[in-house]
Amino acid sequence: MILVSRFWTKIFSLGKADAITIYPFIFLKKRMFKDNQQLINHEKIHIRQAAELLIIFFYISYLLEFLFRYVQYRDFYTAYLNISYEREAYANEANFDYLSQRKFWAFGQYYKK
Repeated sequence: MILVSRFWTKIFSLGKADAITIYPFIFLKKRMFKDNQQLINHEKIHIRQAAELLIIFFYISYLLEFLFRYVQYRDFYTAYLNISYEREAYANEANFDYLSQRKFWAFGQYYKK
């Protein structure tokens, strides 16, 4: 389900994201983003990732990997871009057939040491 809410995008992304996924919802910062199919596809990839990890484990591992990457890179945005879940979503957001072809736990191949 796609909802428009500046509150959720501001709270969980420090106001920097245009959208955020909190399973099973996709929250958009502005109504105009409903037409951005690439952004929606990116967030749908996160929905699939969360479902595969039974939701809670997705958010725990997402946060832990972000913290690890933040220590590694010492930069918020660089750390965010290097989270394996984000790497998968960004790499495939323009491929609108990706979710129908995606293998189980595909984010694993995007994890880098």
